Amino acid sequence: MFDFLKKIFSPIERADLTELIKKKAYLVDVRTPGEYAQGHPKGSVNIPLDKLASNLDKFKGKKDIIVFCRSGNRSSQAKSFLESKGVSNITDGGTWDNVAQYTG
Repeated sequence: MFDFLKKIFSPIERADLTELIKKKAYLVDVRTPGEYAQGHPKGSVNIPLDKLASNLDKFKGKKDIIVFCRSGNRSSQAKSFLESKGVSNITDGGTWDNVAQYTG
């Protein structure tokens, strides 16, 4: 049980993010456009959490997807929502600055 909880609540491992970014993962910032404009990881796109439903087509054919936000809360919601819509291979990257440190 502890391993299960640890996996859910632990931040993604550095090696995992590095590998996914090297493989050209689709980087999706789910913050608001205003937050995104203040800073975002290189190569990311901005699809706010409340706009995911109307942008599902942007996820088709993407092999690896990393979602992230300011605190990790919205990215967790985004991952759950996208998975409920049949989108797979999604990684919750947590915070945008966590992802940014691996994008150069």
